[in-house]
Amino acid sequence: MKKHADYGPKSVAALKAALQDNPDSATLLYNLGVSLVAERNLDEAQKAFEEALAIEPGIAEAYVQLGGLAMHRGDLDECLKMNRKATEVRPRFAVPWGNIGFVHMQQQNPDKAVKALKKAISLDPQFIQAHTTLGSAFLALGDPDGCIMQCSKAIEIEPMFGPAYNNIGLAYLDKGEPKKALMYFDKAIETGFDVESQVLEEIAQYR
Repeated sequence: MKKHADYGPKSVAALKAALQDNPDSATLLYNLGVSLVAERNLDEAQKAFEEALAIEPGIAEAYVQLGGLAMHRGDLDECLKMNRKATEVRPRFAVPWGNIGFVHMQQQNPDKAVKALKKAISLDPQFIQAHTTLGSAFLALGDPDGCIMQCSKAIEIEPMFGPAYNNIGLAYLDKGEPKKALMYFDKAIETGFDVESQVLEEIAQYR
């Protein structure tokens, strides 16, 4: 399926003008929604995505965007629902599977998260956030070695991805290897990632 965000005018004013001439263009409505999100006009963005889907229910990206808006409101159930809809209309789209895994982690369901994240990675092996969230899920399930392995894959793809270093640090703490953990927390900080102050206090004695 064609990507809906990759073409057409991008400014809100230009998109609204284009919609005057072509009010039934799902692509224009979707792009308007994306531009409104960028401007933090979230209520209008929600409306634009919903209108786009009313015209063309197969725009998986619009469901993902609605999921993001739900997450912003703190509505995890709605976020899950929207991302599931995205996978129904486009099963081989990795992003909603990654988002589903992330929501399951927020809801303290690491078992469910693992399934969704593995699916995301099978569809897009370069999906660094999915590798890293899967690492978090393994850690939550008591498998620090699994976490280290998965987050190392994320770092191979993107050597400056702070959350992966942070997760590896947490995994080494879990394994009782604080000096090794310290190296990874330092690396996370070097990338600009904010390591939790309570973790930094815990490892300060090992410097």
